Amino acid sequence: MQQWTEDLISVESAGTLDGLFVQRVKRSGENEAYRYFDRATGDWNSYTWGEMGELVSRWQAALAGEGLRPGDRVALLLRNCPEWVVFDQACMGLGLVVVPLYTDDRPENIAYILEDSAVKLLLVQDAGRWKKLAPSIDGEGALKRVLVLEPANGATGLQEDPRVRSVGEWLPAQGKELVQRKGDPHELASIVYTSGTTGRPKGVMLSHYNMLSVAHAALTVLDVYTEDLFLSFLPLSHTLERTAGYYIPLMTGSKVAYARSIAQLADDLQHVRPTILIAVPRIFEKVYGKVKDQISKRPAIARWLFNTAVNVGWHRFLRQQGRAGWHPKLIFWPLLNKLVASKISAKLGGKVRAAVSGGAPLSPEIAQVFIGLDIPILQGYGLTETSPVISVNSLEKNQPASVGFKLRGIEVRIGENDELQVKSPGVMLGYWNNHAATKQMIDSDGWLHTGDQAKIVDDHIYITGRIKDILVLSNGEKVPPGDMEMAIVLNPLIEQVMVVGEGRPYLTALVVLAGDFWPGLAQECGLDPMSPQSLNDPKVLSSVMRHINDALRDFPGYAKIRRVTLLLEPWSVDNGLLTPTMKVKRAKVLERHQQQIDAMYDGGPAANGRR
Repeated sequence: MQQWTEDLISVESAGTLDGLFVQRVKRSGENEAYRYFDRATGDWNSYTWGEMGELVSRWQAALAGEGLRPGDRVALLLRNCPEWVVFDQACMGLGLVVVPLYTDDRPENIAYILEDSAVKLLLVQDAGRWKKLAPSIDGEGALKRVLVLEPANGATGLQEDPRVRSVGEWLPAQGKELVQRKGDPHELASIVYTSGTTGRPKGVMLSHYNMLSVAHAALTVLDVYTEDLFLSFLPLSHTLERTAGYYIPLMTGSKVAYARSIAQLADDLQHVRPTILIAVPRIFEKVYGKVKDQISKRPAIARWLFNTAVNVGWHRFLRQQGRAGWHPKLIFWPLLNKLVASKISAKLGGKVRAAVSGGAPLSPEIAQVFIGLDIPILQGYGLTETSPVISVNSLEKNQPASVGFKLRGIEVRIGENDELQVKSPGVMLGYWNNHAATKQMIDSDGWLHTGDQAKIVDDHIYITGRIKDILVLSNGEKVPPGDMEMAIVLNPLIEQVMVVGEGRPYLTALVVLAGDFWPGLAQECGLDPMSPQSLNDPKVLSSVMRHINDALRDFPGYAKIRRVTLLLEPWSVDNGLLTPTMKVKRAKVLERHQQQIDAMYDGGPAANGRR
């Protein structure tokens, strides 16, 4: 039997986020803290908490020579790794304000953030990344030092800029003893820039107490133990991963393993075998899409077994939750678990006891499949502006269609237009250099306006829509596109979709086809997948429409897509159509594809179906 041990550090004992780290090093010095893949040797290695403390002290000694003062802003552009934690802790231990950046963000966006927050020191992953970024940086700006963690690739270019130094040369051989400073918990700890689906990103100012209080409150819903192992793959620049996948393990003394990449996630799950996952719905959608595709190609008996396992497993879950009684079909669960559920669970490492999904809505269909296969998904909800968690389901009270119940110490209410409004210890200090935006977000009574429509049933919060994302058709009918899009992308053929119809007589859709599946569909229709004209062929359009109609079969009458435009180029951060947190910039997509959209309403080449 697995032994579970609690070693929780309180908010009061920690004081600040760097205080939390010092406390953990003192308590758990010999215990494993972080596991990572060494690309040079091809092996997985790890650091103990004591070794992490020594690294932080060395970085602090080097930072002390840079002329930085408490309150100065410093930034990091790193993939998830132990050095991310080391830099974060070393800087906060000196009273500096950390600005995390997304590694796949566009150079001009990063340059804007560095300028807006007047960053004085920047840590980047490698020389190649700095070379891409450097032309966008104002040489006369606040930035005075650039540290390169991995200078090997393109190191010759580093000498051209006196601001740039290799971390290996910059770090001293040892630092001073790591001590806990007496910092103010309510002082600014970090500025996290929201991804901004419209306009420039805004800098969310979060204090030490903001993030500490939310991390601690989350632990009243989900117990986390020293034996737990997290697999970290969401960017640490994303507040969900930072609070739930970094500060919570720090608070509980749990271990964290850093995934090599999203592309290698399946292998890393098998190797690391985590007990807790922090993920966004897209991860579960990808796994579900692959499983669904594989099952569709299996014999009828295999498909029947899979569906039966989900059905019986779901009833088993409802019974465990006290929402269903015993049924004779439950007798078959041990066999179905052995033949089906355990094999799906093994793809996630076989040890996951809780998978938290946040950042975007999770499809109820996906939740039911995974939970039915004994993989407990807990959907939660929050905003960067609330550090970020507002609510989450628990293992004992899990309503998968909801985003759970509010954390301890948080107040929620339903305001005008059914908007969810929040008061929380995690509510930001405000937006950096943007008082007007702060006043729009937080009213004079201290209620933060989420912009999301919601209802509360039996203490569980259900998000029902987004106030700004409602499409109003020309006949006055109001259509929330989010749920429709979520249902459509469950089909493995479809990578991305946007439902269109604002001010129009009917709904249409822009559909990005999955590159892995498009050649097969084209060949089935007797077409050349390399020819752009194949995307407009009536046989292909009709096939995709059938898939969409099937996905929307249980939706109300308003959810009818009349025409589609098929695309192959994905919407990405690089082409400016996705934010770094993978949210679609709807206005930009509409602008980019305006001609195709007009054609769907004018009877042009993209038109299909009936008016």
